[in-house]
Amino acid sequence: MPNNESQSEIAALRAQVAALEAEAAKRKPPHHRLRSFLSALLIVIGCILAPLGITAGWTSQIVGNTDRYVATVAPLASNPDVQAAVANRVTDAVMEHIDLSALLEDLAPDQRPLLEKALGKLGNSLEGAVRSFVHDKAEDVVASDAFQTVWTDANRAIHTALVRALTGSDEGAVKINNDTVTLDLAPVIDRVKTKLVDSGLSVAAKIPEIHTDFTILKSDDIGRVKTGFRLLEIVGLWLPIIAVILAAVGVLISAHRRRTLVAAALGFAFAALVLGVALTVFRTVYLNALPDTVSQPAAGAVYDAMIRLLRTTIRMVVVLGVVLALAAWLSGPGKYATVVRQVWHSGIAATRATADRHGLRTGPVGPFIGGHRAWITWILVAAAVLAYLLWSYPTGWVVVGLALALLFALAVAEFLAEDREPVEAGTPKPS
Repeated sequence: MPNNESQSEIAALRAQVAALEAEAAKRKPPHHRLRSFLSALLIVIGCILAPLGITAGWTSQIVGNTDRYVATVAPLASNPDVQAAVANRVTDAVMEHIDLSALLEDLAPDQRPLLEKALGKLGNSLEGAVRSFVHDKAEDVVASDAFQTVWTDANRAIHTALVRALTGSDEGAVKINNDTVTLDLAPVIDRVKTKLVDSGLSVAAKIPEIHTDFTILKSDDIGRVKTGFRLLEIVGLWLPIIAVILAAVGVLISAHRRRTLVAAALGFAFAALVLGVALTVFRTVYLNALPDTVSQPAAGAVYDAMIRLLRTTIRMVVVLGVVLALAAWLSGPGKYATVVRQVWHSGIAATRATADRHGLRTGPVGPFIGGHRAWITWILVAAAVLAYLLWSYPTGWVVVGLALALLFALAVAEFLAEDREPVEAGTPKPS
């Protein structure tokens, strides 16, 4: 039977090819194994540097960019936990300077009804009533737009003083005493004092000016951090680039570039994912290590705000790694990748056939795209890569959006393309 003979010949050819491949594998030169080792080593180093590069880049953006830092912490002024913590701190500071024993004695008789109405029924707890009254006014202040302005200006001053302390330049408005950066938040307390006086607690006008200094950076830390600040600025820019270059070189020198690219992309995604898990674990450790006097909800809100950009970058790297690995796999010769591509091409061909039946013609555009399909494909890929590189702060959704836009553009190009292949001898021309 002809079919049986053909199948026998095919089986024999496959056996010969397998034998030749096995023999070639045995004769694999030493330099090939060396290339594979160097490729794996470079990719592993790149994956190890990836989370370090992400962290260094985030730290450089937060420490070295005042506007970015202020934009990061500005929403905390509207956070309920932060507002509650600030209100409690201001209430404690004000209560330390109110003389409760002379509170009612110093008031004029016509002022007492207003104060008693404001405080309510005092009973035997004058201190509790006054504290509650002061706390209510402090909450009104921290919930106002004025507090958001004070919060933003204070954090801008904090960051400016911190950078100046690290770089050794002039101190500016914020005090740096004995290598310690402190910030005076008296404006918030002054607004609370005004609110108390306007509400009938005129004794608050006698409260002296209260200066509450918050230590931003201790002396032991400044000298140590200052020496590495310049290095951090340099590393924050180059470390991610070095990690990518190492992985790219590892892929280029590999004998199986496509599979190596898939492994490198997934390795970067996994390394970033590990960093994300570490941040979540460290958050619990950090909050548990705080003293009891610190509001954990407020500290958690500050922690989340500070690493928000870092988490966004981590998600972006994970998504980018998965997208690159998926693209490399789909363009390979694997069985399932081939099936996916066949379904893709069949769907576009069926859509084009339907359009042809309805009289849709591409004119000269179709042959042009068909004749330059490879160039057009690379131009579209380069445009997607350029859009990603020029994006200020790309997120995971940006990566997904660019990938989908590229797929759509490639589908449109294939839909419009018309091949003009030469007709082989003996092949009938299509009618």
